[in-house]
Amino acid sequence: MEFLDDMALFVEVVKARSFRAAAEAMGMPGSTLSRRIGALEKKIGLRLLHRTTRKLALSEAGRIYFERCKRIVEEARLAHEQLGEMLAQPGGVLRASLPADFAVYLAPSMAEFARRYPGIAFDFDLSPRRVDLVSEHFDVAIRAGKPEDSQLVAHPLTVFSARLYASPRYLERAGEPVAPVDLARHECLSLRRGEAWTLHNGAETAMVPSGGRFAFNNVGLIRRLATLDMGVILLPEEMVAADLAAGRLRRVLPQWHGAPLPVYAMTETRLLPAKTQRFIAFLRESLMRDQRSGISGSDDEAASNVT
Repeated sequence: MEFLDDMALFVEVVKARSFRAAAEAMGMPGSTLSRRIGALEKKIGLRLLHRTTRKLALSEAGRIYFERCKRIVEEARLAHEQLGEMLAQPGGVLRASLPADFAVYLAPSMAEFARRYPGIAFDFDLSPRRVDLVSEHFDVAIRAGKPEDSQLVAHPLTVFSARLYASPRYLERAGEPVAPVDLARHECLSLRRGEAWTLHNGAETAMVPSGGRFAFNNVGLIRRLATLDMGVILLPEEMVAADLAAGRLRRVLPQWHGAPLPVYAMTETRLLPAKTQRFIAFLRESLMRDQRSGISGSDDEAASNVT
């Protein structure tokens, strides 16, 4: 049994990329952890880790051993947790990374999830950076667009389709575009400076330069500027539903739409604890329900407070 415990310690050291960080996470002295890993290497007869003063690196044998040990440790942990579910609801801290704008949109769904599972606590990172699920110990990350990291598991949640919107007063002042080419003379509010919008209308496709005075990496801010009569935006309807219902925005070129935008829940492995399984399933169910009903996940107050 001590041999299996040392395998679990080895997995935690590799994930943390540091003896100190792993020791702190597990609440044990660093010297004890180092001694246990050294004893494990002696039992195996091979060097698993190359240690320097700055970092740790896996040896060739260490890489093979880590992949096997990780699966064994994960299976053992899930076996204990699944048995525990027979007596209680899922619990623990759910660590998730997701874009701030999407978190605002999902706020009502997350509140419903929290009420349904009172044993789960939440630790959400809403920064725009892409977190490292393994070394930073995140359970799940919500990401839009085609998955870039083939080492992670992508769980499809939904697909958004972006549309064009502007405020009625802006259109009164600047004129109503009747074709994509007309957008060249409009102020287009984009998420990245210099990006081109690809629009579709059945078999037709149009590329529209979205150059303008404003470029922000925050959906809530460009949506707010659009309601203040500053230009045209290209966003999923789910993100602007409250402004549409209130008359602050309306559709522009209604027959045209942007490319489909898939949304995924990314995890390190398919062997997920109950809290993560339930969270992903609940998000998928909520997003599908919102799209069927045409109701945004965020209310007027949340939409007005994004900025």
